[in-house]
Amino acid sequence: MTEAAIVVEGLSKRYGDLQAVREVSFEVAAGETFGFLGPNGAGKSTTISMLCTLSAPSGGRASVAGFDVVSARAEVRRRIGLVFQDTTLDDYLTAAENLRFHAELYGVPRGAVGARMAQVLEMVGLAERRDSLVRTFSGGMKRRLEIARGLLHSPRVLFLDEPTVGLDPQTRAHIWSYINQLKDKERITMFLTTHYMDEAEYCDRIAIIDHGTLVAVDTPEALKASVGQDRVELVTDDDQAAIRALGERFALEAKLSEGAVTVHVPSGAEFVPRLFAGLEVPVRSVKVARPTLDDVFMTYTGRTIRDAEAGAADRLRASPWMRARRRP
Repeated sequence: MTEAAIVVEGLSKRYGDLQAVREVSFEVAAGETFGFLGPNGAGKSTTISMLCTLSAPSGGRASVAGFDVVSARAEVRRRIGLVFQDTTLDDYLTAAENLRFHAELYGVPRGAVGARMAQVLEMVGLAERRDSLVRTFSGGMKRRLEIARGLLHSPRVLFLDEPTVGLDPQTRAHIWSYINQLKDKERITMFLTTHYMDEAEYCDRIAIIDHGTLVAVDTPEALKASVGQDRVELVTDDDQAAIRALGERFALEAKLSEGAVTVHVPSGAEFVPRLFAGLEVPVRSVKVARPTLDDVFMTYTGRTIRDAEAGAADRLRASPWMRARRRP
């Protein structure tokens, strides 16, 4: 993977006083599956919007498939596929009719449409439902049809904005099985956004984004190795006292996250006996885990992705825009 399918240099987006994306820079190699991992409101969808020419950058530059996203918008659009976070299918058309409409928009030669439709529907396991109305499809089937639609015109880069949001874990796993098969068959570059840790594990590389800023870019394994420590979670009778004691007696920085006191140590199993011997605060339960991407996110941002999303929701509810909407 030497050729760059996406090149981003200092890309920024501002909405009035809100800095949604802050001078992000990265490259995505041709044939790579590249993931943007971050909570809702971190700047993931805004970045995709700029890369897909749906929104103009406030600063910096980016190119997709070798074309600038500002000065060569039409060339970029011809070479990309896009699966939106929210469904954009027409429920009152059949699967085949939705695909034919897309083929018309993208100028797919009419003589090639039939064969290409059959190919992509077979890829996503919907060949037998090609003449069914989309309103009869499940959420997972609709998502698979949208992926097929994004592939119909043979793009060089496929953008997937939260491709499995709202789906149950089993359906999400099936969607990813299809995505991985498609990547091998189509030999395309995939750029996706997600806030699911297990989903990010499918990526060749991950960029962690928080408050519009890239804080780390590497493979999932390298990011987890960078943490280098086990996670120990404690449920105690007095969490604040436990946090103070861990700092005073073990010189460890502990955080309260999702109802548990969390600390990172080089060897969790060896640390637990010392913990019980030296911590006077009653401990109700303890759990030790190897580093995960959630630990990576906490290491680089100071909180878990779920805590970050909860904080973002609180800030949105407290914003002047939301207060204005709530006024009678």
